[in-house]
Amino acid sequence: MRKTTVNFLGTDFSIRYVKRNYVILSMILAGLLGSSCVRNTPPVEPEAPEPPPPSASAAIVSEERPESLPEAPLLPPPPFEPEDEFQSRTLEEINRDTPLQPVFFGYDSSELNSIAVTAISANVDILENFPTWVITIEGHCDERGTPEYNLGLGERRALVVREYLVELGIATSQLRTVSYGKEFPFESGETEQSWSANRRAHFVITAQ
Repeated sequence: MRKTTVNFLGTDFSIRYVKRNYVILSMILAGLLGSSCVRNTPPVEPEAPEPPPPSASAAIVSEERPESLPEAPLLPPPPFEPEDEFQSRTLEEINRDTPLQPVFFGYDSSELNSIAVTAISANVDILENFPTWVITIEGHCDERGTPEYNLGLGERRALVVREYLVELGIATSQLRTVSYGKEFPFESGETEQSWSANRRAHFVITAQ
């Protein structure tokens, strides 16, 4: 059996020429040749595309949009406007739907508190639109106390309201006062709710 040496790709191979090994030798050479031709190349990841720049219109919208909407300003209530129907109504009809607010007092008191002052100021705004009206201010009390005491307390309540109306610009010629004490209650009953409703100065339009 003859042996020879073969140099393949820088490597010496000793080959025995044996007929039965031809197939094996051919397979070895094919494998070496295939491995030399194939290169292991690492996979290349594609580059992520850069995000597009924001458009000019989007930038303008984001800059002009406020973080929060401003609150709507509180508007004062509309001023009282005299209606023509008051001129054509009778005194009974006007007093039934009177626009004048009563003024309430504390127990055994003729002093004006902040609520009473607010009611009188609102009545002044109305009376300025009707300078020909004549107003009678009635002083009322709850049922506690003697009739004589309540007549005096009701008079003091009517007078203090009249004086404040004059201070605010209402002519004295438009104002009258009367005290009814506890004789004509607006609400019946022996509860604080009824008593507080009867401690008042009540406005009645007596002339147009």
